[in-house]
Amino acid sequence: MVIHESLTTEIRASCDVLVCGGGFGGIAAALAASREGKRVLLLERNYMLGGLGTAGLVTIYLPLCDGYGRQVSFGIAEELLRLSVSLGHEGRFPRHFLFGEGTRTEKDPRYEASYNPQLFAILAEQLLVKSGVKILYGTCAAAVHKSGTHIAAVIAENKSGRFAISSRSVVDATGDADIAHLAGAPTENFRQGNVLAAWYYSWGRQHGYKLKMLGCSDIPDGQKKEGKQRPMLVNRRFTGLDGEEISEMVQLSHAAVLNDVLSRREKEGEDLVPVTIASIPQLRMTRRMAGEYTLDTEEMHTRFTDSIGMVPNWRRRGPVYEVPFRTLYSAACPNLIMAGRCTSVTEAMWDIMRVIPCCAVTGQAAGTAAAMTDDFPSLDIQQLQQRLTAQKVILHEEDLS
Repeated sequence: MVIHESLTTEIRASCDVLVCGGGFGGIAAALAASREGKRVLLLERNYMLGGLGTAGLVTIYLPLCDGYGRQVSFGIAEELLRLSVSLGHEGRFPRHFLFGEGTRTEKDPRYEASYNPQLFAILAEQLLVKSGVKILYGTCAAAVHKSGTHIAAVIAENKSGRFAISSRSVVDATGDADIAHLAGAPTENFRQGNVLAAWYYSWGRQHGYKLKMLGCSDIPDGQKKEGKQRPMLVNRRFTGLDGEEISEMVQLSHAAVLNDVLSRREKEGEDLVPVTIASIPQLRMTRRMAGEYTLDTEEMHTRFTDSIGMVPNWRRRGPVYEVPFRTLYSAACPNLIMAGRCTSVTEAMWDIMRVIPCCAVTGQAAGTAAAMTDDFPSLDIQQLQQRLTAQKVILHEEDLS
């Protein structure tokens, strides 16, 4: 049976730049666009910023450096790392990078940090509000209205009902390329599928407060090849693109947390309790844009004339990747740009680009570009690069000290 709907949706808001998704990519994009003097509206379906890095409890700000002492990611990526540990840290604290103490060699820890998710979410919210960004929590993008190839409005739903938002340019920071999918732009799904993860914070008299990283979290096939695969909690993988499947995944995650707590109580002989469980599914890779260029792991140390910043390989020391601007958009939808974990990369590169620093690097570029134009394929890349350079982003590996 099919129900045919005929809807008339009122435009209740307008902005220069609409950012859909409030994870690290969305935070960086909204901040960058607002600092360019634009009216920015950010939609977030949850009630806290940070996405998987806060509500999902994946609270490790992975490296900004190449592992041999060179910082490669700058700008808002570094600003947000410093913000994350400004009120304390939870283990990893890169004092040698933050304060210039000690050495930075392949034998030293990398420029990464562990942080408290609740504190970061509040600090990020205050940073965006102070910058002039308007945040709408509990708001999902449900559809798009197009005029030709351009997105003219995004249809949103929240407690106030269904309404439209008109915007000159749109940043897709949903993590799942939801806006690209709704707009009919080319996308690709993660073929391997996600394995179950059930990270949670626990407290016990003997061990105190700590993060338990229960289950797998990375590319499962890649782990298997490297011999680093953690035991799988269930013999099943998840696309992250089906509502019923995601609900089942979350229930399995909750059951795994409870089983782990009871098992640890029995083994450790203390009244261990979970103090925080993830409030969103701990999915890593689902769907991405198929952009004008697709970046691959083999392109380390490759110079791109349209680079918008650099990222390291968090899995191993050494590789440095320049990120082409062309990985952030498709000519099929000229005023839509991607930020975060759904940019145009190969399956192997996806696992590198999905982490917090990379999301912030692409977010800053996406937000800056969105403040400049509503036609990304025709944007003068040199003008964008000049603005990013003014924001203290280093674009090419040859320019690293």
